[in-house]
Amino acid sequence: MGSASREALVEAQGVLNSLATKLTAEAGEQLLLVARSLNENSALRSVIGDPVADDEAKITVVNRLFSDLLSEPALTLLQTVASSRWSSPEDVVGGLEDLGIRVFAVTAPAGLSIDEEILAINVAVSSNSELELALGSTLSISDAKVALANRLLSGKASSATLSIVTHLVSMPRGRRIGELLTGAAKIVAEQMGFALATVRAAQSLDAARSERLQKSLSRSYGGPVKINLIIDPTIIGGLHIQIGDDVIDASVSSRLSELRRQLVG
Repeated sequence: MGSASREALVEAQGVLNSLATKLTAEAGEQLLLVARSLNENSALRSVIGDPVADDEAKITVVNRLFSDLLSEPALTLLQTVASSRWSSPEDVVGGLEDLGIRVFAVTAPAGLSIDEEILAINVAVSSNSELELALGSTLSISDAKVALANRLLSGKASSATLSIVTHLVSMPRGRRIGELLTGAAKIVAEQMGFALATVRAAQSLDAARSERLQKSLSRSYGGPVKINLIIDPTIIGGLHIQIGDDVIDASVSSRLSELRRQLVG
């Protein structure tokens, strides 16, 4: 996203937080539905995402098309999005997706960790190449991918997680399935006040080491951190950690690569 879109998204997230007590999971469904509608309709996407169009005119369009379809909080959020300045119309779709996922995080029942469910699905998908291809291929029909996700997850994941995953596979927007799922988990974690650290290790971490790492990262980043552990034998040993745009590469494979470059150089 461009800088204008990032500012617009922060503003919309603030409105979402102010509406927290009025939100329901239905509002999350509705925002994701609008995101898909705009993704499929370039003319409407261009109207709502036009950075120089009159705000009132855009809100009039939104009200005419969506006021009878959306709950009051969802309509308020869509109006906020329409009246903001975005770097591109495509960023409006991404912004609505972000907001829809955050609504599910806000309205999740106590004890439900949507981010952990999504990450568990990501592990299952990434470990099965056929499943990864079926859900992530750009050649697959969206309805077929949604039907497959429903068959796999119904009764095994929460309705919120199912809604998020089926939305993502139906509207990948050029993103790989692993990127889609990890990105959604990060949004949920952030909304709940956590940073999500993706940690790659050659083998599983024992409880004590995992706890030490979590506490260390929490101190470094000034807030609670959740660890998303990925077993990756190719790193040989050590850890590769990514939090947002920050990467800490203390893997053996990285050190060996650096040594090889020094020897060749």
